[in-house]
Amino acid sequence: MRQVKLGLWGPEVSEVCFGSLAISPLQGRVTEEEGASVLKYALERGVNWIDTAEIYDNYAQIAAATKGHPEVRIISKSYSVTAPEMRQSLEKARTSLKRDTLDFFLLHEQENALTLQGHSEAWEELLRAKEKGIVRWIGISTHAVAGVRAGALQPGLDVIHPILNYQGLGIIDGNLNEMLAAISFAAELGIGIYAMKVFGGGHLTHDPEKAVAFVRSVQGVQAFALGMSSREEVDYNLLLLADHEIPQELREIVKCRKRQLYIADWCQGCGLCLEACPQGALHLEKVAVVDPEACVLCGYCGRVCPHFCLKIV
Repeated sequence: MRQVKLGLWGPEVSEVCFGSLAISPLQGRVTEEEGASVLKYALERGVNWIDTAEIYDNYAQIAAATKGHPEVRIISKSYSVTAPEMRQSLEKARTSLKRDTLDFFLLHEQENALTLQGHSEAWEELLRAKEKGIVRWIGISTHAVAGVRAGALQPGLDVIHPILNYQGLGIIDGNLNEMLAAISFAAELGIGIYAMKVFGGGHLTHDPEKAVAFVRSVQGVQAFALGMSSREEVDYNLLLLADHEIPQELREIVKCRKRQLYIADWCQGCGLCLEACPQGALHLEKVAVVDPEACVLCGYCGRVCPHFCLKIV
């Protein structure tokens, strides 16, 4: 497994980070035990860091899979706004992940300088936690060009987790060229960059070689997170990254696992999911309706549904 250095100040990690959203209750595609088994398998194959978030609700799953492996690094994120909220999020992560020191902790889904300003108390608390050795590296995740640029100028920031793929799918405030320029700007400042949604939420899986080659070609991007929910997907992705031939049988197995957002017929049309969707992929026609071309399968809509109508299947 190729090792990379995450920015000027970050650690050496495997080029691919295990995106645990795909095995979390937020997406619900596998049971907790099945997900933990897939994660353990990926770690055995050389993946040595994991991306999660407070809303994924899978800290216990990750703790079980990484028991006895303190060398495996974990990234988490939260939507905390105030200092007390951030302290609570950090303590929850430390306790549930069974880690005295957290490797990475990020502010989740920051859109621009105003968003960061609104989370300034939480950011100051992250800086204090870093000074105390509670967390080693801090940063933000974002689907926005302005988020990358604002994050690059944020005092004390070490890492940015931006959306990036060759069609620019999922960028909420600009186009691909603008995102590439923003990433270049951040990378020149020494910030670690690991990309998300390399396959565009499943829309680019028809040509995975092109999707991976593109992200690898972007100067300043050191690594990327890939969501995997089966051993076959782990094998497929690691063969792809190693530039090895992928057996046709394995290609067919993974190809047949096409995913989509399912909206149950008991939807009440409350509209809360529309507000939670960062891509604007949902609209109301008495009930919620998804635009499959815009949906990147993040699952954030499902967490706000009071009737549990939405899930990734």
